[in-house]
Amino acid sequence: MPRPHHHVYVIELHPDVLLEPRFRACNPGYRDGKPCVYVGMTGLDPDTRFDKHKAGIQSNGYVFKYGLRLLPDLYESFNPMRYQDAVDKEIEVAIDLRSAGFGVWQA
Repeated sequence: MPRPHHHVYVIELHPDVLLEPRFRACNPGYRDGKPCVYVGMTGLDPDTRFDKHKAGIQSNGYVFKYGLRLLPDLYESFNPMRYQDAVDKEIEVAIDLRSAGFGVWQA
């Protein structure tokens, strides 16, 4: 059985992402002053994946334009994991952050 090597990661987005109509529409419960984030999962190291986003390689548009930094305190404790666990955890993290008032984009 392959060793677990998938990671869920969270990237802080600049608050200007709230000016994007699609982002705002997906976050009707956003609370002013809370962070805006992108939640993703990858088979790469999260630092490497963030660098690829910022370089425009298989990048999410919001991360490419608004990505500021990784927020390891929100994900390090449960990485690495098996692929299906990472798929499930990515959804769970996005739901948890959105319910806490964060602005969340999850691909």
